[in-house]
Amino acid sequence: MKRLIISKLAVGLIAVGAALAVTPAWAEIKIGIVDPARLVQESPQGKAIQESLRAEFAPRERTLQAQGQAVKAKQDKVQKDSATMTEDQRSRAEKDLRDSARDFERARGELQDDFTARRNEELSRLQRTLGEEVRTYAKAQGYDLILSAEAAISFAPAIDVTPAILTALQARAGVPASAAPKPAAPAKPQAH
Repeated sequence: MKRLIISKLAVGLIAVGAALAVTPAWAEIKIGIVDPARLVQESPQGKAIQESLRAEFAPRERTLQAQGQAVKAKQDKVQKDSATMTEDQRSRAEKDLRDSARDFERARGELQDDFTARRNEELSRLQRTLGEEVRTYAKAQGYDLILSAEAAISFAPAIDVTPAILTALQARAGVPASAAPKPAAPAKPQAH
């Protein structure tokens, strides 16, 4: 009886060993990590979007700052002159101040909403471009899996492909190689 159990165990172990030997595809998987936030911030395409948004909204920001300074000046005037004003003058000045402050807050909210909508539009477009660049890089370099750095709890710096993708994005944008970040050492395949 004991012999029969040992013999069945041996046959089972041989079968498991044979099954493991037949599946070499699982032996080594090439994995990379990419930092999407860094790509958005450091890529020429991301920087161009930031500059474009800054230029687009700068005139409205300057107008809003001037409007805010005007509200502050009215507030200071009402506080300073309220003792010498008649009740009717004070009431009109306070109403004018409230109306100006309300207009300022509305304009500030509209500016923020417009900026957020445009930024989201541009970032959505940029994320599609960056995603395509990551896929192209992964395919060209033979990666089986590229994960977002945000999804990884821990990883070795050697598998961070962000610098190499930034270099590719800079080349696509015509940035000289001397301005490009140095790519990390080639990643070694990770066995899992």
